[in-house]
Amino acid sequence: MRLSGQNLTCVRGGREVFSSLDFSAASGDALAVTGPNGSGKTSLLRMVAGLLVPAEGSITLEGGEAELSLPEQAHYLGHRDALKPALTVLENLSFWREFLGGEAQNATLCLAAVALDHATHLPAAYLSAGQRRRLSIARLLAVRRPVWLLDEPTSALDAAGQELFVGLMRDHLSRGGIIVAATHMPLGIEAHDLRMGAAA
Repeated sequence: MRLSGQNLTCVRGGREVFSSLDFSAASGDALAVTGPNGSGKTSLLRMVAGLLVPAEGSITLEGGEAELSLPEQAHYLGHRDALKPALTVLENLSFWREFLGGEAQNATLCLAAVALDHATHLPAAYLSAGQRRRLSIARLLAVRRPVWLLDEPTSALDAAGQELFVGLMRDHLSRGGIIVAATHMPLGIEAHDLRMGAAA
């Protein structure tokens, strides 16, 4: 499997954020997207996720499920944790399992994998920022998808949470997955670097 972008140009609010950008990542590869604020790291992830249309260029996934689009084969973990405060931890994760479709994993086991199995019946409103992030990470496990798009994935995580997430990323890559992560911090895994230019 190979994820690639060719000659990508991003325009936001009439301003060209980046242009002529190429990238490639194969099964088992992690790509760390680095660069200053405003250089287009998040915009690139949103393009791959199908949430933003390139002004020019194309993005392709070779070797994936032919009947599924790239966004249907990718998880996008953004800055904000997409949770409903009134629902419990387990209800939030169950909602995402049903919404995303595909081959669902055991929700309780996914919560155990992020060390939240003690809080399954706790409303999400009571979670700390780090716990909310862990719950969002559990969504990556609840329905298997080959491409993980991670925007500052370790934000709000303490040292134990970061170490836990490193293990999950390594496991995903060992299964032939692909990771594209926008980050200002080292990911803790071996990764190729895609350096974005300074903001215009």
